[in-house]
Amino acid sequence: MTAYFVQAFIYLCAAVVMVPLAKRLGLGSVLGYLIAGVIIGPITGLVGRETTTIQHFAEFGVVMMLFLVGLELQPSMLWEKRTRLLGLGGLQVLVSTAAIGAVALILGQSWSVALAIGLIFSLSSTAIVLQTFNEKGLIKTEGGQNAFMVLLFQDIAVIPILALMPLLALPELQSIASELAHADAHHEELSLVAHLPAWATALVVLASIVGLVLAAHFLSRPLFRYVADSGLQEAFTAAALMLVIGIAALMGLIGLSPALGAFLAGVVLANSEFRHELEADIEPFKGLLLGLFFITVGAGINFSILSENLSTVVLLTLGLMVLKASILFGLAVVFRVHASDRWLFTLSLAQAGEFGFVLLSYSLSHHVLPEGLAQMLSMVVALSMFLTPILFILFEKVILPRYQTQETKSEFDTIDEKGKVIIAGIGRFGQIINRLLIANNIPTVVLDYQAGQVDRLRSINIKSFYGDASRTDLLVTAGINEASVLVVAIDDKSRAVDLVKNIKHSYPNLKVLARAYDRGHHYELRDAGADYVISETYNSALQMGGEVLRCLGFHAFRVEQLKRNFTSAEREHFDELFASWRHEGENRSFNDHYRQLFMSMEKKLLDMMQLDDSDRHSKTERGWTPPPKQYTDDIEKTD
Repeated sequence: MTAYFVQAFIYLCAAVVMVPLAKRLGLGSVLGYLIAGVIIGPITGLVGRETTTIQHFAEFGVVMMLFLVGLELQPSMLWEKRTRLLGLGGLQVLVSTAAIGAVALILGQSWSVALAIGLIFSLSSTAIVLQTFNEKGLIKTEGGQNAFMVLLFQDIAVIPILALMPLLALPELQSIASELAHADAHHEELSLVAHLPAWATALVVLASIVGLVLAAHFLSRPLFRYVADSGLQEAFTAAALMLVIGIAALMGLIGLSPALGAFLAGVVLANSEFRHELEADIEPFKGLLLGLFFITVGAGINFSILSENLSTVVLLTLGLMVLKASILFGLAVVFRVHASDRWLFTLSLAQAGEFGFVLLSYSLSHHVLPEGLAQMLSMVVALSMFLTPILFILFEKVILPRYQTQETKSEFDTIDEKGKVIIAGIGRFGQIINRLLIANNIPTVVLDYQAGQVDRLRSINIKSFYGDASRTDLLVTAGINEASVLVVAIDDKSRAVDLVKNIKHSYPNLKVLARAYDRGHHYELRDAGADYVISETYNSALQMGGEVLRCLGFHAFRVEQLKRNFTSAEREHFDELFASWRHEGENRSFNDHYRQLFMSMEKKLLDMMQLDDSDRHSKTERGWTPPPKQYTDDIEKTD
């Protein structure tokens, strides 16, 4: 028992240390798990032969992942996005499989091995790409949306690929496996179809799948409702695990992939009222088991094979990425993905993905690929994923600036108006400001970098211009020399800070009002020179907090007092907190001194909130006062 605890500690310790470090370096969590496995496996030798056994257990994380993917795929959503999903995504998988398979045939592989390699390498890394898109704010771009459609199709395509893999098994590997199975017959797995004729096996498989779909649709809801009525969270978690494990066991008994059954059940439950609760309960287990799976993949890498075939692995990796990038770029042209988004789409999906490890492991267990070849292909997958952050840096530092400087001049709208107020960014925040100003006959000029958003606003008669507010020439055209106020409401936090800094340097007398996402962004904007900064959710949260107090029985007058006291305390201590944050220089963060200062301010806030303003009112105080009785009646009479 002690040995198991030691091994578990080693795996968890490696994950806890390496994954956060990898995310800070921009490598992503998947690469962090792989690096952790390499360190505790081939490099230090802390883990050994038990890695393969643990990997079989950790593969259940893949089953959970596909169950969660199925939960997200509501039939109505799939139908709405069918053109990009099936067209762009389907062509990417088919063309990539054919091209990579053809190269494998040229290199001397059999047709079944070549097809398996093509299918494995046609997939990209969902984990790395989506995480990077979210971190860099690229998910809403045209390139990001098209890449997401391709990744979604790839996730769905894993199911038929898993079903196809056993049909590609090599006879010589199967014969070796059968000999080993006869020598170790007592380890024979349970099966409902092992000794049935082909027609009976087909009937059993069909009946099991139909029964699974019907049970998930009709029986799951009463079951989950019964468990939910108990009020025990752990009981619902147990029910969710029971569902996924039961499906995996059923699929194993009839000789199908457990992932296939989990995916089908997830799709059936996508419209269930318990979908979000199921996601929340399964997600931690999925994340932990998938992380463990990737660690075992890294720990199982044979560095002797890598050293013996270093040039081959590097050439195969670069060749794979160039080939996939060429195919993706061609598809981007066909589907009319524009400008820099075309390159974002191409470079973001040029790598092999984490499902490659899953499929390689699956192909080994089903005798599709020789072990030595599978080891080499695993290194190609890992190396291509390691290179992915470099491709994003290439796009961000080289490609994107070139398109911004060379193409945007002709693409941006011609601004034929000038306004007293220029609003940079016309999302949900900027729209409200613009509507308020227009309603009071104050001329505005609205700039937004998202062409789709500008078109949507024009469709409802809100005039706005497609343009990058960080460009000085556009701001001059918009009338910044005569403007009184610039409102910065763009979504990109770093661009917002840079815009404020540049504007205050060039136009120090212009009033700059900026929207902040959080406290840290608030400080950055203030430090850049913004005259007024407001956090996006501050007022709405304060208003909601006041409503909560009213619901708890607080008098409306007292609620307004407490809200005003809270705001006063925030303003009173802002400068001190800001000075503490600013003192850190280039490496500004919420340091120990800041945290201690913040906690002491919170104590003062608690004391201040206990005060009653009735003893401190003055005749000049402009606080909130409830209207007198029959106030509205008096107003109507005077009218």
